[in-house]
Amino acid sequence: MRAKITYLVTAAVLVFYFVLVGSRGVMLIQSGTPVTVTFGIAVLILPVIGLWFLWKNTQFVRKANQLAAELDAEGGLPVDELKRTPSGRIDRDSADEVFAKRKAETEAAPDDWRTWFRLAIAYHDARDTPRARKAMQRAIALHDGKPVEAA
Repeated sequence: MRAKITYLVTAAVLVFYFVLVGSRGVMLIQSGTPVTVTFGIAVLILPVIGLWFLWKNTQFVRKANQLAAELDAEGGLPVDELKRTPSGRIDRDSADEVFAKRKAETEAAPDDWRTWFRLAIAYHDARDTPRARKAMQRAIALHDGKPVEAA
């Protein structure tokens, strides 16, 4: 729940920032000189890109949470079998071991979104965020019945 609140607060701050920057861009455009109009348009591009990125990221998180809920209802969420250090950090060898199992599971059933979801969790536990995100995107695409490129 804490993560959701943090995400919502961060998103609200970003939206406020985008509105503030956008209003400055509009002011620059209203000045009417060629230089200020050019700068105003450039300034307006930043909030548009930021809002697009925030929207896409929010959709990704929402879909991943839907998959997690569906997998939980099926009893298929991965059990946390990772060893941890006394400080609570995940033991790297343990994460690698679980990752190897998840990768083999995914190779055995490459068209099953569930295996890709569990592989994404394993990537995340192994601190490989880019691959975790790609695996989760693949799980979402397979779940939604969208065509998936070969990895």
